Amino acid sequence: MIKVAAIPSKGKDLRTFIDFPHDLHRDDPYYVPELFMAQRDLLNPDKHPFFKHGRMQLFLAHKDGKLAGRVAAIFNGNHNTFNKGNDGFFGFFDCIDDQEVANALLQTAEGWLRDQGLSTMIGPVNPSTNEPCGLLVDGFDSSPMILMPYNPLYYKTLLERYGLTKQVDLVAYALYDNDLGDKPIRLQEALTERLASKGIVVRPFDLKHNFKRELEQFGKVYNAAWDKNMGFVPMTKEEFDFMGKDMKMIADTDFCLAAEHNGEVVGIALCLPDINQVLKKIKRGRLFPAGVFKFLFGRKKINALRILALGVLEPYRKMGIEACFYATIMKKGREKGFKMAEASWMLEHNDLMNKAIEHMHGVRYKTYRIFEKQLS
Repeated sequence: MIKVAAIPSKGKDLRTFIDFPHDLHRDDPYYVPELFMAQRDLLNPDKHPFFKHGRMQLFLAHKDGKLAGRVAAIFNGNHNTFNKGNDGFFGFFDCIDDQEVANALLQTAEGWLRDQGLSTMIGPVNPSTNEPCGLLVDGFDSSPMILMPYNPLYYKTLLERYGLTKQVDLVAYALYDNDLGDKPIRLQEALTERLASKGIVVRPFDLKHNFKRELEQFGKVYNAAWDKNMGFVPMTKEEFDFMGKDMKMIADTDFCLAAEHNGEVVGIALCLPDINQVLKKIKRGRLFPAGVFKFLFGRKKINALRILALGVLEPYRKMGIEACFYATIMKKGREKGFKMAEASWMLEHNDLMNKAIEHMHGVRYKTYRIFEKQLS
């Protein structure tokens, strides 16, 4: 007997929702638990600014009295306004290897979306493309990087057999230090001089003394530089503030870069140390009482970065800013002992960026898929 029930976004049921993947994947050597506090705040309508324009309903599935799966049905008002659509979403999907349970969860999410008057079901997104999204369909031989999702291979079968089909693939590239060579660094000085002659400088973000303004500048470029990407939805000021507060705790300013022209930021590069290397060792994502010490001491041993965002406003593209960003990241990464970086995620059809990364000997090593289903 399978029972799917809606749950509130707080209290004991929310803890059960957050903890279910930990138990489901406890024997998987590549699984990384999300930080409990971060997940709790992300799913709480009283705390996360997503809920100022969105709605979400959480569901838990039980089979024969045992917890068997979870899913969220999601309405994203900003997405539909910006993209002039009527899309619904699902996310936070985790399930035992049982098609009947998966069908019951997805049918319930689909029913909720229909009740909202939405015409498609797209996902997984947790809860938007500005957070972890996509289903891992290739690259199951390593753990995910920071803010990237993870799932076992059988999830793909569960979604496809339910009737969901591919909308688009998102690609992650691995850049290994041994394969990069020295050419970008050798060219950096000449590129820097050429940019300076045009009044453009590349500098670290000042997160210590000027955090508020820097975050505002980052937001302007992020929302403008990515506005033509499929599925993109601009982040609100409140969402940037919320994200910035969390990222400030783990960011290394050597890898948070701005290109500035006459006092205005025109390009950004954001790389974060892969704290998943540490979170993997923190039981059930709880920092307290003992996890915080593992987190603080483990950070010193991290040897990989994720290139989370790298974008330049259109009038300033192909001037060498992107190359300066990459050269700076390489140089600082080597100084600090990083062995590899992941560039993610990239749309599969973003030929300009994909070819540029491949030209730097980037290796496509993980693929994530966004699925869709028409509801009308």
